[in-house]
Amino acid sequence: MARTTMELAFISAERVKFDNVDLVKLYLGDEPDGEKDLGVSLLSMQVAEGSLDEVWAACKGLDVLETVRVTVEIDRGSKNAGKFIVLHVESAKPAQAGKPAAPQGTQQQPKPTGTQPDAAKA
Repeated sequence: MARTTMELAFISAERVKFDNVDLVKLYLGDEPDGEKDLGVSLLSMQVAEGSLDEVWAACKGLDVLETVRVTVEIDRGSKNAGKFIVLHVESAKPAQAGKPAAPQGTQQQPKPTGTQPDAAKA
């Protein structure tokens, strides 16, 4: 099986639990092809059995249309078509490093690159 990571727009997550069945399905959006779909091209993907709780918990904090990074295994489906099985989901937003942002007036200015003429010699 192949494994890949994609960035897609989060649409929704659905969990179905009854008897001995526990399933999670993700609905994601991709760029439309302009011929068969306009707006957002919808994709649905099953979540791997061992990742159900992790993926469900990760989806709880996501906003609709937020860009997410999805790691999937590509399994052979019917007629040799690829079937995406979700292993991991995370927001594609840059993570906050746990430190507060510097106040507006105290941000460091970038240092110039290359050699600059000395003002006293000019």
